[in-house]
Amino acid sequence: MADLSTLPTGNAMAWLQFKIETSQQDAELWQERLEEVGAAAILLLDAGDQPLLEPPPGATPLWDHVIVNGIFTADSDVDALAEFFVTHYGLDARCYKTELLEDKDWERAWMDHYHPMRFGSRLWVVPSWCPAPEPDAVNLLLDPGLAFGTGTHATTALCLEWLDSLELQGCTVIDYGCGSGILAIASLLLGAHQAIAIDNDPQALLATRDNAQRNGVADRLRVFAPDEVPESVGPADVIVANILAGPLIALAPKLTSMLQPGGRIALSGLIRSQVEDVQEAYEDSFLMEPATVRDEDWCRLSGVRRHLSQDH
Repeated sequence: MADLSTLPTGNAMAWLQFKIETSQQDAELWQERLEEVGAAAILLLDAGDQPLLEPPPGATPLWDHVIVNGIFTADSDVDALAEFFVTHYGLDARCYKTELLEDKDWERAWMDHYHPMRFGSRLWVVPSWCPAPEPDAVNLLLDPGLAFGTGTHATTALCLEWLDSLELQGCTVIDYGCGSGILAIASLLLGAHQAIAIDNDPQALLATRDNAQRNGVADRLRVFAPDEVPESVGPADVIVANILAGPLIALAPKLTSMLQPGGRIALSGLIRSQVEDVQEAYEDSFLMEPATVRDEDWCRLSGVRRHLSQDH
């Protein structure tokens, strides 16, 4: 995970990085220590080769073994930093290293790696600074980095493709665990009458509102924390939830109650080994379809809410 938004931009300059390899449990502590000694930004990197899902609402996704990378100006005394960490916090000399970063404009470096992407037959997700490849298509303008969900991850792509396949005209859509708001906003651009975006991360709610304003759909989008959703919300015609298997299982009764009979649901953020458990949590109330797989392992489940007479 990278937060480069705090680095000065517009002029290329050199930076030093101070990398500490640590456990998931200690990553936040080392992040705080690096911030205390003046790191301009912090990057969290995978110390191994562990796949990582997009996080559940309000959570910071971390690998089991993490590299906490503090970015400092080139004139920083990283030897003094290392001595301080070794002396005061017992940092093992084998668990850190320092490197000089090449000169670059960090804002431009991020922007250069994020390009317009097409999902399904109608929908494009376009970085807000890029021209739309197909101006007459459904173009969702997105500013990445505010919250999780840019379309680059397979689980988000699976949900966007599913939404593109539906006839959403006049529908109410709930995006549970909305992150950047990408799925709620996509549904509105694809014809939904209104969307409800729900997340317990305040940054996600802010990002969702900002992106909705950017796309001209803020008047049809309502944004809530989970404990603030009014009873008047629902039942919806469509629910999409791109979170993780554990939360999806726990949320099965709630999501079921928020969807009207005959309504459609998509559940993503799953790997193959989790599909059966999630499917079992929903099968009493839904006619579930076979899992759709992307990039060999990431999966999306979808189904139709049974009519009350069909419930088990």
